[in-house]
Amino acid sequence: MTEQDYSVEEKIRALVDQLNAYIEQYHGGSVELDRIEGDVVYIRLGGACEDCPLSPATLQGWVAGTIRQFFPHMHVAKAE
Repeated sequence: MTEQDYSVEEKIRALVDQLNAYIEQYHGGSVELDRIEGDVVYIRLGGACEDCPLSPATLQGWVAGTIRQFFPHMHVAKAE
C-alpha cells in the first residue's frame, strides 16, 4: 500500500494519533479525532488537557498548526 491509497481522513487520524501519543506521554492529556465534516476537523481534548488553561493554545496552536502543515485547507475546532 502506498500513501496515496489512504483517504484524507485516515491520514488525519494517523497524524492526530501521533500527536496524542506525545501529549499522553509528556503532558498526561489526550487529543482525539471526533469527526471530520467538510473542511473542519473536530478534536476532543481529554485527560490533563480537558480543563487546562492552555488547552486553546494546544488545540489551535499545536494540533491545528500540525494538521495545516499537511492539509492547508482544513480547519480545526473543539468537539462539543
